[in-house]
Amino acid sequence: MKRALITGITGQDGSYLAELLLEKGYDVYGIWRRKAYVDYGNIEHLKDKVKLIYADMTDPVSLMSAMKISLADEVFNLAAQSFVATSWDTPLGTADIDGIGVTNMLEAIRIVNPEARFYQASTSEMFGKVQAIPQNEETPFYPRSPYGVAKLYGHWITKNYRESYDMFACSGILFNHESERRGLEFVTRKITNSAAKISLGLQDHVELGNLSAKRDWGHSKDYVKAMWLMLQADEPDDYVVATNETRTVREFAERAFAHVGMDIVWEGEGVDEKGIDKKSGKTVVTVNPKFFRPAEVELLIGDPTKAETKLGWKREISFDELVERMVKNDIALVKKENNL
Repeated sequence: MKRALITGITGQDGSYLAELLLEKGYDVYGIWRRKAYVDYGNIEHLKDKVKLIYADMTDPVSLMSAMKISLADEVFNLAAQSFVATSWDTPLGTADIDGIGVTNMLEAIRIVNPEARFYQASTSEMFGKVQAIPQNEETPFYPRSPYGVAKLYGHWITKNYRESYDMFACSGILFNHESERRGLEFVTRKITNSAAKISLGLQDHVELGNLSAKRDWGHSKDYVKAMWLMLQADEPDDYVVATNETRTVREFAERAFAHVGMDIVWEGEGVDEKGIDKKSGKTVVTVNPKFFRPAEVELLIGDPTKAETKLGWKREISFDELVERMVKNDIALVKKENNL
């Protein structure tokens, strides 16, 4: 039986990865931080199937202890301050967790069990102000946020440890991936949750930022399969995981509201833009400048050819299905929360 250690196990990706590894017969350990109250997050349904270890990405001693306790064959580093907007408010904290934290984890592996295979969750935000379309493993990086910069350090230190210590260390450059388990602060979940509430008469409208920003959206459940495949390969390497499709935030909103029976038409331009439900004539989407980034990432679209050909990875959940699943899940949650 293989042993796996997952940092960030209570998050979106961590929970789907834990499910996948359990299905494959792994003994799964997860790192979580001490809180004033017990919060299992997205692994509430798995709490009796995984073994949890208190540790912190900024505490190297705790990470070495986690390696000794888990005896992990594979380590998946998914822990991060993962919300881009917050990285401008807490740039040093983001750097500590998303950058230096990766080094702490790599050092723990190198000291305790250098034979363990390591996966680093890199991100398309490292491309930032894109230098090529679409983006692949050879595209130069140009991060546009403290989050992207910190993640770039984590990406390069992973490559450095691979080349310096002959460690099996991989980075997955994952483009935007969402799911029913995405946090409410993220724009995709904010849209689907608001669409559910508006359709049920519990909310009037939703305020969004840059509707023209383009993203390459997939489903987390598909993307964690790529993570696992990277650590099963003969040689360690870095891979872009994406759909090679890009859509605007506006399109995401249109699709989400369509799933609750609303047909949005758009009026205005830029910060004056608003989305109006064609049937009722009510404004359901408005633009608020406070949600614009200080430095915007306008376009992301990834080329997953390498992952598809070398790993045999393939996306299974389409964009339309992704949005529909998120909307249906939010409708069910909102009805339950409001006894509807």
